[in-house]
Amino acid sequence: MMTMNMSDLALQTAVSITVPTFAVFVGILMNNSRLNDLRAQMDARITDLRTHMDSRFNEVDRRFEGLSEIGALSFTAWKM
Repeated sequence: MMTMNMSDLALQTAVSITVPTFAVFVGILMNNSRLNDLRAQMDARITDLRTHMDSRFNEVDRRFEGLSEIGALSFTAWKM
């Protein structure tokens, strides 16, 4: 049977602390990169949605301007 001396015990302790710490660090970096990718994708989708909503609101504004012109014409005709 082998006996463990102090340097073997110190090495085993160092390895048992270092490996899980390194694994957690790698996991944090991977999650961070995935969150950055998600944020970039969400920013792009929100920008597309904002552009679409702006075009829809511009269309509604155009329709209301057309209605106000028709209303103004009919009001002046009725007033005369």
